[in-house]
Amino acid sequence: MSNKLVERSLGKKRKPAQGLVEIYVSVPSGGSKAAVVQSAKIIGSIQAGLEFHELDALRSSLDVSMQSLAARLGISKATLQRRKIQGRFDPAESDRLLRFARLMGIAVKVMESKESARRWMNSPQRGLGGATPLDYAGTEIGAREVEDLLGRIEYGVYS
Repeated sequence: MSNKLVERSLGKKRKPAQGLVEIYVSVPSGGSKAAVVQSAKIIGSIQAGLEFHELDALRSSLDVSMQSLAARLGISKATLQRRKIQGRFDPAESDRLLRFARLMGIAVKVMESKESARRWMNSPQRGLGGATPLDYAGTEIGAREVEDLLGRIEYGVYS
């Protein structure tokens, strides 16, 4: 009998494993816990497709509606419903999902709280030509600009 079945039969409740989104948001790159998650594992998870619950974790971290987040990730309403049924995203969607989680984690580090990071990610930024970081991060180039702006803020060279 597998450990999972044994635990169920004994009535033990397992704590769910922390997902990649939660790791990225709680410990931005360079942190000890994030360093434990090896690049190969992350790439493998992206290629296999992240589980649907990762989207809800990101939505919760950013405090935006599911429809708004899905649109920013380039996922239509119909595709979102299919992914919910399938329980998994495709590799491209998974990559975009982790891109937003990575940026939120960096924002949490720079802004020093999740709430401040949420406000910053959802507010127009002069350094992004008046766009919100969430809207700007829809492409990899845009995400790099958001990350660069966060770096400038962190080191006091905000423009």
